[in-house]
Amino acid sequence: MCYQDFVSTLEGVRTKPFDPLLHDVDLPLSGTYYAQGFPVEITTNSHEVLEAAAESWGMYKREFDRKPLELRIVVQPQGDLAPEPSFRGQRGYFSIISDRDNFALYASSTTFAFCFVSEKTAADHSWFRFYFLETMVYMLLAQHYVVPVHAACVARHGSGVLLCGLSGAGKSTLSFACARAGWTFVGDDSTWLLPDEDDRTAVGRPHLARFRDDAPGIFPELTGYVPRARPNGKLSIEVSLSEFPHIRTASRCRVGCLVLLDRHSGGGARAEAVPSSEVVERMLQDTPSYGDEVNDRVDRTVRRLLSVPAYRLTYGALDEAVTVLSDLNHNTEEQ
Repeated sequence: MCYQDFVSTLEGVRTKPFDPLLHDVDLPLSGTYYAQGFPVEITTNSHEVLEAAAESWGMYKREFDRKPLELRIVVQPQGDLAPEPSFRGQRGYFSIISDRDNFALYASSTTFAFCFVSEKTAADHSWFRFYFLETMVYMLLAQHYVVPVHAACVARHGSGVLLCGLSGAGKSTLSFACARAGWTFVGDDSTWLLPDEDDRTAVGRPHLARFRDDAPGIFPELTGYVPRARPNGKLSIEVSLSEFPHIRTASRCRVGCLVLLDRHSGGGARAEAVPSSEVVERMLQDTPSYGDEVNDRVDRTVRRLLSVPAYRLTYGALDEAVTVLSDLNHNTEEQ
């Protein structure tokens, strides 16, 4: 072999670069999902990851024309099931860190996140979804496309009511009681507002309802559902609303009324008008800080609700509360 042939042979040999950061790790699997209608593209080396994503969002179709979120999720054989992680953020950079084998990073300046988890973590779909997969997606959506507020949402004749209040105020039970009475169920705990829309659109998660473990004593149709401990330790009953075909659902509606819930043990249900600013400020105080730019967008979006009427609903019995809400909603429609 002549020298020139030898050089040509060497040039034709491709060698992989040193890759201690696993930047070029092979991720042969991919899938596209729609988190409450927003596109999410996942690249991974594990079928467990794609199955978990399908459990979270397989029931949704694309509803919003937005740049997709992009997730690269690497699953490695080493490592234990991830311990409960810590969540931290500085200047638009966010981390989820359990240990050296289970962590995730993302930045608000992009729609990209990456995650490394052990096979044991990926195989535990509930744990992986709760602490990593859904957290990454919902945090990125909150940086770019949505404003989450701690409120349930139900609608009647196309007009949405945000049910606001602290944990224990009865948002989930009252929203389900409304749905049983013919209202449209949009979401039972967290509702998204759209910062790029001026019509006060609310987006919910209408396919799933979550209750405390005493719910079967309130709703007989939930008898037989087994409470399970969520990864955060709280007992809850998760119900797919597809199992209740008589309940109407919708993925979004236009907010026409704010209701601050005040549940008590006795007396009838009653509603009194309150300044919209009282409810809006309560929602803003219950919203995490994501940095100045995002916080400003949250503030502007939530304050659009200052234009709708607001009430404080004091109640004990659910059926009475639904009746009072129906009257409020009817009056709101007529305005």
